[in-house]
Amino acid sequence: MRDSSANSIYELLVIAILLQNATVRRTVQMMNALLEAFGTKVSFDSKSLFAMWRPEDLDHVSDEELRALKVGYRARFLKRLSDDFARGTVNDLELRTLDPDSARKKLLRLYGVGPETARILLYPACHRYARLDHIAPWQQKIYSRLLYNKTLVPVRKILGDLNQRYGDYASVAIDYVWEDLFWRHSRKPIPWLQKEIRL
Repeated sequence: MRDSSANSIYELLVIAILLQNATVRRTVQMMNALLEAFGTKVSFDSKSLFAMWRPEDLDHVSDEELRALKVGYRARFLKRLSDDFARGTVNDLELRTLDPDSARKKLLRLYGVGPETARILLYPACHRYARLDHIAPWQQKIYSRLLYNKTLVPVRKILGDLNQRYGDYASVAIDYVWEDLFWRHSRKPIPWLQKEIRL
């Protein structure tokens, strides 16, 4: 079983930046505002969607214009990230071929990219299946409820249990856990999850 990623690394980074310190609802609001301002609307089979903008499309967009879309401090992250990709500082295809350590180091050099964002990208974009070494605070809350039926379980315990159970494929296994959780939530809302994601 293997996940696929239809997004470029740039697109995944934009999503990751919008997820930082935000609920899912807030991330969706920011993404919709950006897509309406810079994306391309496409229609097929009576459905309309937005395609993401290209990094160079933000060349002449100021921080103030981005902030007007209510993305907050993320405006400078989006601007610098777009500049790096537009100038070719980051090569999407090359990054996907690097070994996990090199890819992670290269990602961490990008403005606004921390350990969790780098870890998240290594799996879908670079197909790097590995043990887990980081859990974000919002994930800790969800894992605690989902896996232990407790309010808050220490990160060290969650990491130890997941890595012991899934080994070198923990990142793949966790992706399926998230997919299943949100699929179930879309069919029958899960109250404790709704409280966390506020979507």
